[in-house]
Amino acid sequence: MTEHKGVWVFVEQNDKEISRVSLELLGKGKELAGKLETKLSGILLGNEVKGLANEVIAYGADKVYLAEHKELEHYRTLPYARIISELIKKEKPEIVIYGATTTGRDLAPRVAARIEAGLTADCTGLEIEDYEDNKGNKYEKTLLQKRPAFGGNIFATIVSPDHKPHMATVRPGVMDMLPKDTNRTGEIVTVEPNIEEGDLAMIIQEITRQKKSVNLADAKIIVSGGRGVGSPEGFKIIKELADYLGGEVGASRATVDSGWIDYSHQVGQTGQTVKPDLYVACGISGAIQHMAGMKGSKKIIAINKDPEAPIFKIADYGMVGDLFQVIPKLIEELKKV
Repeated sequence: MTEHKGVWVFVEQNDKEISRVSLELLGKGKELAGKLETKLSGILLGNEVKGLANEVIAYGADKVYLAEHKELEHYRTLPYARIISELIKKEKPEIVIYGATTTGRDLAPRVAARIEAGLTADCTGLEIEDYEDNKGNKYEKTLLQKRPAFGGNIFATIVSPDHKPHMATVRPGVMDMLPKDTNRTGEIVTVEPNIEEGDLAMIIQEITRQKKSVNLADAKIIVSGGRGVGSPEGFKIIKELADYLGGEVGASRATVDSGWIDYSHQVGQTGQTVKPDLYVACGISGAIQHMAGMKGSKKIIAINKDPEAPIFKIADYGMVGDLFQVIPKLIEELKKV
């Protein structure tokens, strides 16, 4: 059997800007590569994006596979899948990871099917550890892929030690970026794109990008409301606090399902995973699905009438009381400061 070696990250770029999740994955990829005593490589496709290759290296990659072509300027499933799958077959990496974005969720299964590999979707954890199966077979330094299952009520660990490469998509916001180091050096390998006419069956006439009304992924401060806000009008006080702090408004799944606020604000296992500097949970009891999406926050403040609410177990600071009484007093005190 041919040895598979190396950790690869698909570097997603839009309009010559690397997606944040790709930078996060380079950080995790560097960690995995270190444990496997191998190198980290980025796969970068696009048109006139060579300048981004140095940025990929600055965020941890030792090598960048660069494919440039005018037909790769915007993501299209077939040409991207062909180039990456052919490159994987040739170079035989041990691990390939993608961001669980719209692009990553479309691309990764196509590549997996072409190279006949498995794929674990929406991972929230990746670790290299020794593993022993229920038959007593032992494997050294294999990839453990962790993801929520059954609506987030349990976390499953997926292991496929006999089949490589290991492939996974990883949710945005769950990994840490490395600091950018412009002094790092690495190798840039130019890949000649093999694009067939059938790959271009989908024609892109126009792409319009709308600015998001809420950007939870990059927010430093998030103030979230749960069922305790009581109604759509209850979010007014949540927004007042968020605006005062210069943050964004988040929400629990229960409030989104009730139609009180748009899904774009939802934090949790079925919403967005966030890691702000400050997370203020207002009227949120702390269901496991919600906590899975925000427990990585640097500081957590919880406001809830129920002193036994699970959210207090992970909060750095807790306030027991009615949010409609606590928040106005909190804003008043903040204004004094």
